Amino acid sequence: MSRVVIGKASDLAEGKLKHVSAGGKDILITKIGGEYYAMNNICNHAGAELHEGQLIGTELQCPWHGAKWDVKTGNLIWFPQNLKPEESYKVITEDDTLLIEI
Repeated sequence: MSRVVIGKASDLAEGKLKHVSAGGKDILITKIGGEYYAMNNICNHAGAELHEGQLIGTELQCPWHGAKWDVKTGNLIWFPQNLKPEESYKVITEDDTLLIEI
């Protein structure tokens, strides 16, 4: 695994969703309860960009068809079809720098 810089911690407000490209991947990052989380940004059902969805607590709702994902783990919470989990990434903070392990 390699570490990739994805931005500044100070640029990400609590409960907001941000899209970044890192290591050839589209990644969504968020901050919840002072902790940072990252997962795949593209819904594996129909290709929606998940950062355009709605975050309630740790539950992220896809903007197109309403699939619900746990932003901490990438696991599917709800959808009529059984979808694969979204890939999640470990976020590391070093001073004001956010990095993920890919």
